[in-house]
Amino acid sequence: MSEKINLTVIGGGPGGYAAAFLAADLGMNVTLVDMEKNPGGVCLYRGCIPSKALLHIAKLIGEASESKNWGIEFAEPKINLDKLREWKDTVVAKNTVGLGVLTKSRKINYIQGKASFVSPSSIFVVKPGENNEDLAFDKAIIATGSRISTIPSLDIESERFLNSETALDLPAIPKSLLVIGGGYIGLEIGTVYQALGSKVSVVEILDGLLLGADRDLVSHLSKRLKSKFDEIMLNSKVIEMNEVKNGINVKIEDKDGNTVEKTFDYVLMSVGRKPDTSGLGLENTKVNVNDGGWIKVNEQLQTDDDNIYAIGDIVGEPMLAHKASYEGRTAVEAIAGHNVAFEPKAIPAVVFTDPEIAWAGLTESQAKEKNINVNVSKFPWAASGRASTLDRSDGVTKIISEPDTDRILGIGICGFGASELIAEGALAIEMAANLTDLKLTIHPHPTLSETVMEAAEVFFGQSTHLYRPKRK
Repeated sequence: MSEKINLTVIGGGPGGYAAAFLAADLGMNVTLVDMEKNPGGVCLYRGCIPSKALLHIAKLIGEASESKNWGIEFAEPKINLDKLREWKDTVVAKNTVGLGVLTKSRKINYIQGKASFVSPSSIFVVKPGENNEDLAFDKAIIATGSRISTIPSLDIESERFLNSETALDLPAIPKSLLVIGGGYIGLEIGTVYQALGSKVSVVEILDGLLLGADRDLVSHLSKRLKSKFDEIMLNSKVIEMNEVKNGINVKIEDKDGNTVEKTFDYVLMSVGRKPDTSGLGLENTKVNVNDGGWIKVNEQLQTDDDNIYAIGDIVGEPMLAHKASYEGRTAVEAIAGHNVAFEPKAIPAVVFTDPEIAWAGLTESQAKEKNINVNVSKFPWAASGRASTLDRSDGVTKIISEPDTDRILGIGICGFGASELIAEGALAIEMAANLTDLKLTIHPHPTLSETVMEAAEVFFGQSTHLYRPKRK
């Protein structure tokens, strides 16, 4: 049946191109529409990939600076900003051009342009500098992603006022940078600029950084950021900004109503993202959008219009590239007639700061909010031999488990390389593994992955490198 299907995918990000590629592999006739020359979306062009390239540089600079603690000293880094931009752009181009090659190899009809629905079975594509095109389809997948959220009252016209995309263009290395928002994007970009030489300050309206992550994980990061950043202002908000000579004057108010004025060379606003359905012509379909702006879908990612599916940031949180890719593949399999549903037990989340924070499944905070009885076992990285060899004992691995069965419900990791370690926890949750399964799985030594095994051993009071008898 699938080989007769004409599928149109609107949006070429990680969700859209993953869907298009699988559909082509399954024998469908596929059209992929996106505004860029090649697939990739915000993630590859202006998000995940360029930011991680720059974070790698930040990590290198940080380790070079800290090496004096080990008896090795390097000269102060000389930063060639033009060369750094060029390298970052090369990384982006390599990935996006590669996706263009894969698109052609799969014989996908790629159209560069802006698509909008004319009816439940056709779209109109506005092309840059070319003839526009009408296109009929049997099935369609909307994968248009999200756009940057702003605080309209604070928007100002200034080259010194950055968002999460323009900041990655590295317009300058400011002497001082204010980051508005203590979420993962702002902290990651702040980490980059701090490493390059900026004095970074953060203002966050809540009483802590990284809403959604467990506090015991965030505590390690907060401690390190306080030593690296110039200032972290919690329970505070920016109430006014004005451009002045050589900077932006910012008025900041704390929870008690006290205000201070500070001037920064640059300001970065990073207050999240919101679903992007503007200009899609959804009014010409039966697709419905909820109060949060997200498209309503069922477990097969099918909208209220039977022929139209939606995936990624536009269908709800978490707004993560790997979640979009998984949804894209699920939607295509559903269109192909397979018995599938999007019902993962765990979607890993990663904050690529220093140290990294990652979690999957149920968090301890969520368990408390929902009154779910759980067991929590932790292994501090201060007891990890491998962490000691890296001089990075500022971390912890924790496991959330079900009391009656010891089944693993969640895992959280803060520490060097947490982004790579979290996959084992996600697999354990998906496979309904229990603490004994992790305890009995031989992990290589000396590695940071051992902290996952030893966190399970802690529950039984049998951790080799941490004496903590099991509670009776």
